[in-house]
Amino acid sequence: QAQLVDSGGGLVQPGGSLRISCTASASIFKIHALGWYRQAPGKREESRAVAVITTRGEAQYSGAVTGRFTITRDNAKNTVYLQMNNLKPEDTALYRCNAIGTTIYGQGTQVTVSS
Repeated sequence: QAQLVDSGGGLVQPGGSLRISCTASASIFKIHALGWYRQAPGKREESRAVAVITTRGEAQYSGAVTGRFTITRDNAKNTVYLQMNNLKPEDTALYRCNAIGTTIYGQGTQVTVSS
């Protein structure tokens, strides 16, 4: 059984919005902060998560997405959401959820921003 399951990616026009989800196993969700990493086509995965949320709901963002992305968690559903607004072509990437401090990742969900 997968411990992290990513979903919700797709194709969106520049300036548009998209929400992606990461559903975790109960044990993972209860203990770990969760974050989103991304890898653009032909590039290495970014070394810093674009967004992280702690078990207490405290959020942090990379400079590239501050003001545009919002990370939240639904404790009843063991799910973390990343709401992405004002998307830019440079946001195009495979987004993977990670249990921070572990090697546990979701399978990834593709976000493509293109007209």
